[in-house]
Amino acid sequence: MAAPRAVGFADIEAAAVRLAGQVLDTPCLESKTLSQIVGARVFLKFENLQFTASFKERGALNKLAAMRERGDAIRGVIAASAGNHAQGVAHHAQRLGLRATIVMPLSTPLVKVERTRGFGAEVVLHGETFDAAREHATMRAERDALTFVHPFDDPLVIAGQGTIGVEMLRAVPELDTLVIAVGGGGLISGIATAARQLKPDVRIVGVQTTRFPAMVNAIQGTNHPQGTNTIAEGIAVGQPGAITRELVRELVDDLVLVEEGDIEQAIVMLLDIEKTLVEGAGAAGLAALLKEPGRYAGRTVGLVLCGGNIDPLLLASILERGMVRAGRLARIRVAARDSPGVLARITAIVAEAGANIDEVHHQRAFSMLSAQSVEVELVVQTRNPAHVRELVDALRGQGFEARSE
Repeated sequence: MAAPRAVGFADIEAAAVRLAGQVLDTPCLESKTLSQIVGARVFLKFENLQFTASFKERGALNKLAAMRERGDAIRGVIAASAGNHAQGVAHHAQRLGLRATIVMPLSTPLVKVERTRGFGAEVVLHGETFDAAREHATMRAERDALTFVHPFDDPLVIAGQGTIGVEMLRAVPELDTLVIAVGGGGLISGIATAARQLKPDVRIVGVQTTRFPAMVNAIQGTNHPQGTNTIAEGIAVGQPGAITRELVRELVDDLVLVEEGDIEQAIVMLLDIEKTLVEGAGAAGLAALLKEPGRYAGRTVGLVLCGGNIDPLLLASILERGMVRAGRLARIRVAARDSPGVLARITAIVAEAGANIDEVHHQRAFSMLSAQSVEVELVVQTRNPAHVRELVDALRGQGFEARSE
């Protein structure tokens, strides 16, 4: 006889009662444009609209509220987090009058550190990874008699995250596939528990970044190497939970990996098409669809935009790189004889071709060309890759050696 699951549907229903009116029942809406692009009906669950811009406050609040219901004596709570769980714990601890300490990796984006402090928590920066931060937090919990709120490997936290699955399937009963980001596994474990109760035949796919494939390795028996950083720091977990690992093994159909470039593309598309801002982890589900659209063709797919806390400087870099990939920003090198007026001629050709110059570098000393020649490097705004080719052809047609990069 199989042992009972650590989290059941009744636990999720109890969590929904605790969370009612305290967190948003976020919209779950179809993206017509993304549906056309990937060849499937794509529904987006906008968890980036929560007050802390992440689903994490569901699990955090359910844990804290349940402890209060039981009458637990709480001197204070402590958590380890790369940012979103931190904000969820800090925000709801503040609401409930509890002292909160949050241990965050040294690499945590400053925007998440400052927002966590803004909720009144004491922030301790420790370790290069989430796992190092978690070890420090558990040590301090024992030393200072604080209650440790685990970011994913806790039945109450998992149940809180599971309320997302209930909301999605009640809002869009025709969903037949759920594609969910996976770090430690709390989100997908909760959603899968709810989904198997409400719609047992729904297909559930977990998504990890190739740089942090811990759950994939644990479930599929692979040995993918682990990296040191990712733009999806919210799912940068080196060791999945014991509870979540068993729930994923039992309830999830498949786990896939996406590259950093896939995630960058998904972030740019969500901002460009849906006008919604997500962090790396929040874009992982769409990244999986964009990478393998054939896998989801003709299906009705639900994605969770699980967080929107992204560092503005990182976002700026991602957007610029996205423009390069889309052919909307190009670097063109032009070789010419170094004579008066040559730069004016080149820029005139660019203008006539309808491109706009962002940067110009007029290089003599560091060029491999002859001493009588000059290399002009242009960074130009263009419409698409075809426009870049037109511009290069126009320069060549006027006698210049030109190439795009």
